[in-house]
Amino acid sequence: MDSLRELFIRIQGMLLPLGQTIRVWDIVDILIIAYLIYRVLSMIRRTSSGSVIKGIILILVVAWLSNLLNLTVVDFLLRQMLQMGIVVLVVLFQPELRKLFEQVGSSKLSVIFKKRGKLENVEAGIQSVVAAGEAMSKSHTGALIVIEREVGLDDYAVTGTRIDASISAELIQNIFFHNSPLHDGALLIRDGRLLAAACMMPLSNNINLSRDLGMRHRAGIGISERSDAVAVIISEQNGTISVAVDGMLKRHLSKDTFEKLLRNELITKVEAKSLKPKSRKSKVNR
Repeated sequence: MDSLRELFIRIQGMLLPLGQTIRVWDIVDILIIAYLIYRVLSMIRRTSSGSVIKGIILILVVAWLSNLLNLTVVDFLLRQMLQMGIVVLVVLFQPELRKLFEQVGSSKLSVIFKKRGKLENVEAGIQSVVAAGEAMSKSHTGALIVIEREVGLDDYAVTGTRIDASISAELIQNIFFHNSPLHDGALLIRDGRLLAAACMMPLSNNINLSRDLGMRHRAGIGISERSDAVAVIISEQNGTISVAVDGMLKRHLSKDTFEKLLRNELITKVEAKSLKPKSRKSKVNR
């Protein structure tokens, strides 16, 4: 017992001077660096940049060994490569950097002041998308529905036909009906309202995607890579429901899984709890 007390006193004596020298801004500095490292690691995990990072680390190790072993020619060549390292990194990670800057520059400040009315619209939008998705899945009607979150999608909305209408499952199905002039392209949804239809979406540059994925799936993955939007894809060939988030495609979703995934992505747990009692009450009244 005495030994533990002495150990505790020693640890306290070591930490006390350290606590007196650390300032508040030092803690802020550490938190900022930790957040940047977290974002970089998340970017690497979600994309195919892992192999590039491994190659860069291998070059650094070889450069260190060449310097250690006095390999003059190899060391000279590697040093010339490292001097151009920043330019090379910008070229290699151009898609990821572009997505990062788009998220910073296009983020809607209104999300911070989101009202309950908008949350109710989002709730109604989820129900309409799920109902329409299930119906179009059964009829093998191809569809691409892009749900905007914090990153604005106005640049893509102008490529289609602006609608600005209240959302409903029937209206979504009519838009993607094969004889409809708006069935080609993507349907954009903002704050639980239909923003625009027949919008052009960027295709994914991921070379590791399965070859059986068509242009509709690649467009859904592409917009999820360039923004934080949630893309819903209905396959015209087999009627399967898929959702793309952050460049990751989740396929062959059942109705329950589909609805749960949309709620998890579009509504926080606290907001979902606040909306549940009202939705149950409305069902009872019906």
